[in-house]
Amino acid sequence: MIRALIIDDERLARQEIKGLLKNFPEIEIVGESGVVDEALDMIDKLSPDLLFLDIQMPGKTGFELLEELDGRAPEVIFVTAYDEFAMKAFEVNALDYLMKPVEEDRLANALEKIKKRLNSRKEPTEVASDGKLEINDQVFLKDGEKCWFVELEKVRLFESEGNYVRVYFDDQRPLILKSLNALTDRLSEKYFFRASRKHILNLRWINKVETWFNGGLLVILKDGTKIEVSRRQSVKLKEMMAL
Repeated sequence: MIRALIIDDERLARQEIKGLLKNFPEIEIVGESGVVDEALDMIDKLSPDLLFLDIQMPGKTGFELLEELDGRAPEVIFVTAYDEFAMKAFEVNALDYLMKPVEEDRLANALEKIKKRLNSRKEPTEVASDGKLEINDQVFLKDGEKCWFVELEKVRLFESEGNYVRVYFDDQRPLILKSLNALTDRLSEKYFFRASRKHILNLRWINKVETWFNGGLLVILKDGTKIEVSRRQSVKLKEMMAL
């Protein structure tokens, strides 16, 4: 069952989507909202798998809603009457983009995509008891006008740059307004390790660990990136990896 939340300021638009979804029993509508702030609370409480999200809404846009998510991001199908937003929607790696009025065959295609995407995940999504983000969680990142949905499994490194953090995944390196300390509090220690004041690395991306100066360690990631681990944190990493 795919848990869906409908977010659109037009009541008739929400009714239209709910009516169409009656033909898709695999979709469970867990809630609906026409207000961004209320929708954010619902996302936090209900943890939906999928958002049917309007773009242009009073006060805040759908993109601004995604930017305010503090944690794991659901899959997204944009539903809107404004086709000039289409290119931007695909830039953020949304699942799909549906024009109003929504056609049932286009909706069916979009739902097929989400089923394939969810089924393609290698492991069942884990939800940490402490609320921290796990390796299979998807997060929303924004750097200027560019946005991405990224599974944390793909993020190999977080690097502090002042009040910002550079995020390394695939061939991308967006800079996000976040502190490394805030990320440390949100990320599961089972998968992400604070190597120093400057770096958090994904333990699954470690290729080699070498001894370094003054009792420290040098971590070499699978992409060849070399990260110096502070002496204090080297002791912890040795214990974790039984070095």
